[in-house]
Order: sequence, then C-alpha cells, then structure tokens
Amino acid sequence: MKPLPGCVKKLIEGKTFANVATIMPDGSPQVTQTWVDHEGDLVLVNTFEGNQKSWNVRRNPKVALTVTDPSDPFNVAVVRGHVKAVTFNGAEAHVDRMAKKYFGADKYPCRSTGEKRVLIKIEATHVIPPHTPTQR
Repeated sequence: MKPLPGCVKKLIEGKTFANVATIMPDGSPQVTQTWVDHEGDLVLVNTFEGNQKSWNVRRNPKVALTVTDPSDPFNVAVVRGHVKAVTFNGAEAHVDRMAKKYFGADKYPCRSTGEKRVLIKIEATHVIPPHTPTQR
C-alpha cells in the first residue's frame, strides 16, 4: 500500500468528487462519479448494496479514481489500487457525514426504503498527486 500524500488527502477533504473506475464482468471499464473521503491512507467510497460498482469491486478489486479540485479542473489527483474491504459496518453513519460535507444536511436525504449502504475501502498502489499552478 502506498501512503496518500497530504496534498491528496487535503483535496479529498474538500467538497470534491471522484470518478471511480471499476471492471465489468466482460473486462470493460465502468466509471461512476461519486463522493469521496479518506480514512488515513485508505480512500473511502460510499454506495448502496446491489449497484454495479458494488458488484464489480467484489468480483474484481482493481480500481482507479481521479479526484478533481472543483475550483481548478486541472488540479487532479489519480489513485490506482485495490479494494481492501466492502463493508456495511459504519456505512450508514459515513453517508450521513458525507451528506453534511456535500449538502450541509445532518442526514443523507436520498435514502430509499430498504436500501443498505456499503463502504468501499481502497488501498492505493499508485498515486499521482495534484499539481499546483506553479508546476504546470
């Protein structure tokens, strides 16, 4: 596992979105834009049980994602890695934290009846940190 550099963590901690690529059963890529978080050096993605992303990562743990600074779309971090865990533990509380971050709401307002949230924990194997304007 590669550690996430501080600049990548800081980017993730902002109101940023990630484009997460997983692998379909036929080997083709599937990309989803989603909220993103981190727990130390693990990248966290919260989703619901039964969607394509959750099926794909259980079958093939290889993933890649980009995290883009909303104030500067050229300021992008790239993470390639593998899924360390897909868990229900803590997923409901986590989606509420993400609702606070992205919506300013105390509870995630888009829950569907019977929906189970899952937390995908990603270990980085390769990280390309974002570039500051002076590095372009």
